[in-house]
Amino acid sequence: MSDTVQKIANFVVDTQYEDLPADVLHATKYLILDSIGCGLASVTTDRGKMSIAMAKKMGGPPESSIIGVGDKVSNVSAAYVNGELINSTDYDTLIFPGGHVPPYVIPPTLAVAESKNVSGKDMLLATALGFEVAVRVPKGLLKKMFTGTGKEASFSWGKRGGQAYSNFGASAGAAKLLGLDKERMAYALGISGHLCQVLTHVRYSFSDNRPLTKYGVPGWQNTGGIMAALLAEMGYMGDTTVFDGEYGFFNFCGYEGEVDLEAITRDIGKEWSFIGITYKPYPCCRMLHGGIDCLYKIIQEKNIRPEEIESIEVMGHPTIELPCFKHKEVENVVDAQFNASYVFSVVANGIRIGPEWQDYTTMHDPKIREFMNKIKFQGHPDFVAKAQQDMSVQIFTVDVIARGKKFHEETLHPSGTVGTEGAMSEADLENKFRHNAARILTQVKINSAMRALLNLEKVDNVSDLMKEITL
Repeated sequence: MSDTVQKIANFVVDTQYEDLPADVLHATKYLILDSIGCGLASVTTDRGKMSIAMAKKMGGPPESSIIGVGDKVSNVSAAYVNGELINSTDYDTLIFPGGHVPPYVIPPTLAVAESKNVSGKDMLLATALGFEVAVRVPKGLLKKMFTGTGKEASFSWGKRGGQAYSNFGASAGAAKLLGLDKERMAYALGISGHLCQVLTHVRYSFSDNRPLTKYGVPGWQNTGGIMAALLAEMGYMGDTTVFDGEYGFFNFCGYEGEVDLEAITRDIGKEWSFIGITYKPYPCCRMLHGGIDCLYKIIQEKNIRPEEIESIEVMGHPTIELPCFKHKEVENVVDAQFNASYVFSVVANGIRIGPEWQDYTTMHDPKIREFMNKIKFQGHPDFVAKAQQDMSVQIFTVDVIARGKKFHEETLHPSGTVGTEGAMSEADLENKFRHNAARILTQVKINSAMRALLNLEKVDNVSDLMKEITL
């Protein structure tokens, strides 16, 4: 067994609820709240509906519930559909290092927690451990995103990227709830490295279309994560040297960059890594959020109506010049999340923030489609240089021509950025949950669901929680 796998296994098996720092416990509860809310909002999307239908077709013993709907399927099928629901609107949280971690970690843990009738405390512990493992694995990959210095600085894209590493967190959380010992925990981790999805993130970014698969399919990977834990429970021997050697995980999976395995487990259990959280205030790609902030500020402060606007010019992260942001199609929910012209048109036309941005009627509104022709966007010339100096800085500027004048706004920290004034408050997250949940739950259920989720440590049986977040 490799030292890396052994240390991760020891950490997951040995850590108890009482070992969780207060900030870790608090973060875990709000991450679950936000993710469940995103799942509820997605029940009404086409991708969500198809995922629900697929989970029912996959079937299995009635062990675990589909978020919002309440139908019970096997825990593997539930891990699949709930991962898809949480990520479908692209409204779910980002955790760094990593990315869209919650839709990969929460569903397997939630499914096992319900099927095993464990307590809310046990689920909180397993979820926190899953998050920690999921964000520690990418620490082992040293990747330079910015190259050069000063005016010569440039943004560097690797040839391959994706969330395959999150599968270790998925299996760790599920295996914790199954009560696996250190040997079988190591098996689960080893198996999970072989049951992860291919790296399609950059494929998506440079594609001329926007398929529903986006940059990866959380539900599909989740079936591998939960099955890794279940197989290990049976004694299925896993690859306990999965990270080691020239052909270790990062290499065979396809990641690029220098590998430092010691970084994965350095101070594990002493320092927690996953509390670098960026909640998403808008249901679209994070690369657009700084520009949205600026546009809202101009419109609201100057009380500008959409018909008064002649043009909008946005400058920000270099990624907004990639193909997935540029073409003008608006045919599915992913188009609504990554089409920059559409997103800024929706903002300018005052559509309420939330899943409404991805409603069929909004996407096909002639007024919004026509307004898209007024939008221009490009990478900011100073973005990379400023980010090199301080990785927390993301410069965005917006210029609006209206009433014969130019209105300018700039931000260095898009709203939602942890540790800044724009970070979402508890009240913001609770309001976001309420609005998302209203897509499927009654107000009475929404109130009881929030009480249960924010006091999860007091829930005796996760099955009781599931009754509150389903019809």
